[in-house]
Amino acid sequence: MMPSAGHRLRLSIPRRFVCDLLHASRHVPIVTFERRMELALVVAARKRMVQPPAWVLLFTKAFGVVAARRPELRRTYLQLPWPLLWQADENVASVAVERDYRGEPGVFFGFVTAPETVPLTDMMATLHDWKTKPVDEIESFRPLIRFTRLPLPMRRFLWWYATTWSGRVKTKSFGTFGVSLTGASGATALNLIGPLTTSLNTGVVADDGTVDVRLHFDHRVMDGMPAARAMAELEEVLRTEIVAELTAMADAQTGARVAVVR
Repeated sequence: MMPSAGHRLRLSIPRRFVCDLLHASRHVPIVTFERRMELALVVAARKRMVQPPAWVLLFTKAFGVVAARRPELRRTYLQLPWPLLWQADENVASVAVERDYRGEPGVFFGFVTAPETVPLTDMMATLHDWKTKPVDEIESFRPLIRFTRLPLPMRRFLWWYATTWSGRVKTKSFGTFGVSLTGASGATALNLIGPLTTSLNTGVVADDGTVDVRLHFDHRVMDGMPAARAMAELEEVLRTEIVAELTAMADAQTGARVAVVR
């Protein structure tokens, strides 16, 4: 039988980064919890707006509120110089963003410090920049590109150091929690692999506002009951504090339109 024709392809920057990420995360014991949330109030509040915030921003801010109240969500496991937990003083959200990079789609990560304190309007502007500005000009993306261009042995060493030795470096490099939403495309992952203690993703938001939300967490850092309570609190924050902010934004938009008409 004649061999199939083909050729080798060099790993691009996006593919190299994902390979490095999976290599660094291969020993993290991730456990996934799922909760079906009733978010009809959030859906209704978003429908009142001309340009509503993306769901990824709502979950990012809401989880930031929960993590600010629950210190276990700001902790990370470090192996060296001996096994210990390191607790960040504030949240740093790592938000997955798909961008084309030199003709190929890739995943990049934008960072929001203390997202629970950032107005949704400001987060919307930041997300717009992440999605529209040239990739090389985005501050959060540049380190990923720069380090992924290094030779493999150097990359492996830097990833090892950043994920095992220093909580401060780990937080600066990866954040304290991650949010990756693909439900708007009609499909979602059942698990997420990464070096963070907690990551969040969701399924498709149904017309009645129900959505399956998944919390993926490092079992070395926290147990199941705290994770379950955090998810219940996340739903409550979305239904109250986030709805309140969306309502205020919708009222402001309505007032602005009335003023223009007059």
